[in-house]
Amino acid sequence: MHRGVGLAAFDRQVSQRFAELSSEVSKTQVDHLQSQLTQFQTALFHFATTHRDSIRSDPAFRHAFQKMCLSIGVDPLAGPRKGGWLAEMLGMGDWQYELGVQIVDVCVSTRERNGGVIEMGELVRMVSNLRGVKSGITEEDVIRSIKTLQPLGAGYEVLDVGGGKKMVRSVVKELDADQAVVLAEAQVEGGWIVEAILENRRGWTRDRARAALENMLLRDGLCWLDSQDERYGKVYWVPSAMRWDE
Repeated sequence: MHRGVGLAAFDRQVSQRFAELSSEVSKTQVDHLQSQLTQFQTALFHFATTHRDSIRSDPAFRHAFQKMCLSIGVDPLAGPRKGGWLAEMLGMGDWQYELGVQIVDVCVSTRERNGGVIEMGELVRMVSNLRGVKSGITEEDVIRSIKTLQPLGAGYEVLDVGGGKKMVRSVVKELDADQAVVLAEAQVEGGWIVEAILENRRGWTRDRARAALENMLLRDGLCWLDSQDERYGKVYWVPSAMRWDE
């Protein structure tokens, strides 16, 4: 009986000692990790401040820096509410906000002619013109800034229309699958589209092609109609797939 009690007491002592040892090891590991994180933050801060001008002005350098940070779980351009101390230190918070305002400016000013859908390359070009020749704005910068606009609920979204082509929607309405196909084919043709192209390339019926084009024309205002084309008779022009030299 006494022996059983002794073994039980021994087990409790061993368990308690293991718990204390585990706690000591965990604390040591946490302290070591905290020290490493502090050293890393200091090194990253030094690198960012040293190369701040290059990060802000050189898109290739900015992309490489961002990729390096994301690979280790740091978002260098996150806002202050998301712990983006690095963005604030670099002045990128204001830079991102300014870019967002300019994207909205371009989208709103072109909405009357393109129905609220603009080709990505065109948006990048027009925003770059607003910022000046040496702005160094990339498609990636625009995509990232548009993501920050989404909480506004104004409908800003990047659309993948296939073939590596992207467009930006700035109105609160969804594009259906057929409209995305029409946009992609119109881009191939330089901004115009006819029913025959959709029938021959996509295997659509004439009714389906006509319905998609008429909806874009009459319901959504995403295209214009030339009803006197010498070759096709009716040609639909899609402003968001056209290149404008402004």
